[in-house]
Amino acid sequence: MDSTLLYIVMALGVSTVLNLFFKRFGISQIIGYILTGTIMVYLFDLRHMNNSSTLEHIAEFGIVFLMFTIGLEISLAKMYNMKNEIFLNGFMQVGFTALIVYAISHYIFSLESVSALILSLAFALSSTAVVLSYLKSSKEIHNPYGQRATGILIFQDIAVIPILILLGFLTSGSDQGVVYILRDTFFSAVLIIGFMFIIGKRVMTWLLHFSASSEVDELFMGSVLFIVVSAALLASYMGFTYSLGAFVAGMIIAETKYHHKVEADIAPFKDILLGTFFIVVGMKVDVLFFIDNFLIIVGIFALVLVLKTIVTYLVLRMTSSHVLSLKTALALSQVGEFSFVIFAVASMGGLLDKELESLFVLVVIFSMIITPFFISKINRFVSYVSRHEYLGLDVSAFASRQNHVIVCGYSIIGKFVAKYLDEIGAPYVIIDNSPKHIQEALANGKEAYLGDMSKLSLLEAIHAESSAAVIVTLDNIDKKRAICEAVLKHTKNINLIVKISTLEDKQNLEDLEITSVIDDKLEIGRLLVEKMGKCKLKS
Repeated sequence: MDSTLLYIVMALGVSTVLNLFFKRFGISQIIGYILTGTIMVYLFDLRHMNNSSTLEHIAEFGIVFLMFTIGLEISLAKMYNMKNEIFLNGFMQVGFTALIVYAISHYIFSLESVSALILSLAFALSSTAVVLSYLKSSKEIHNPYGQRATGILIFQDIAVIPILILLGFLTSGSDQGVVYILRDTFFSAVLIIGFMFIIGKRVMTWLLHFSASSEVDELFMGSVLFIVVSAALLASYMGFTYSLGAFVAGMIIAETKYHHKVEADIAPFKDILLGTFFIVVGMKVDVLFFIDNFLIIVGIFALVLVLKTIVTYLVLRMTSSHVLSLKTALALSQVGEFSFVIFAVASMGGLLDKELESLFVLVVIFSMIITPFFISKINRFVSYVSRHEYLGLDVSAFASRQNHVIVCGYSIIGKFVAKYLDEIGAPYVIIDNSPKHIQEALANGKEAYLGDMSKLSLLEAIHAESSAAVIVTLDNIDKKRAICEAVLKHTKNINLIVKISTLEDKQNLEDLEITSVIDDKLEIGRLLVEKMGKCKLKS
């Protein structure tokens, strides 16, 4: 017990010091966590714990909570709208990548067919933990390239299930046919999803309603943790991954009015457990083996990076622009954490040589170490090679700004708001999460930035509390409410002006302390009567 506490305290101390140091140089904290794991293994001679199933289960819950927060971003309606990104792009990316990796590894590098199959399936997957963590923290998950990357990653997480079933079939040498296994899996999937959406949704909504009504934060947080872990365990019991159950639970809560509060409350647990996941990844690093095979590892990584970028780019280019396809392809060019599971299952089943497993695991780790360094530079790299203007948010421009207007949204209403602000000479900036709208604003000579106003971190970055007013021109009521909640949580001393179109919009926002709600139909009626009053009577 004393030793365990010592290891935990040392891990916390080492990771904190490393990440404070790395933060000064803009290096991702993922690197700090991975190095912490490696340092702990060699400092306390914990190599016997490299493959600890208990540690891996704890670490896996970092991915579970990450997938839960992704589910909160994707309601059923949104998933239906993303069906091409998830099922079409995702299937083609995984399928074509696996086929090409298999052909190269089997026919060029002469790997056995089973080893080549395992390698191809593992290398077709990308890192959910690294990519989605970056997309969420940078607010690019709502951008077109972020949406495409998210859709493909969701499909990859779903694809882990049939991959593990296939490995189980190859390992057991069972007489039961693949068709029967897939049939049972399909019925299990229908059963668990149906159960969660029919019964689970009522239970979750009831639990969240009563825990929120208690106005005790601990009870609400406990309810959320219960929902996430229960959904993950249910999925695992039915033969699926923990993360799939958590993702479905997130999708269900996304349909309720509690999803913004749940996302904010769950963030600390997700971040801590993700840190634990990367520490366990770092514990798998065999430094001596890595040094001896450094050139081979780097060569395999470079080959995979180039290959996956080309395949993903060509898949997306059929339906997307060059810039969008290239950004998404680069973001998904690494190898993912579920590859660890695939290699481990294959090795235990005697399908993969131990030395090959060690080599491939180090390729995955090297990939996850390198990715945070270049993923944040993708926008600038693509801008440079494609002569495309980077739409990043330079927050330094807001440091000393006072009494300006923030216009949220640059669609039709937003354009008219900007026009009238120009007429009265009021200083303003435009914030929109649509690259298309930002391009239009920049082309019209406006000061505009790409970003999601519902995120508190963005409001802090642009010093929203120093502005004279925030004008919300969006039509989507869910996004409109999320922005209002975020602005009011950030500061009460601000004029918040919101456009509404329906009675439902008004009822949805009436519990918020909004300065002024403008009903477009009411205003049009008032203006029509005013114009009529100014008309001369015709004889």
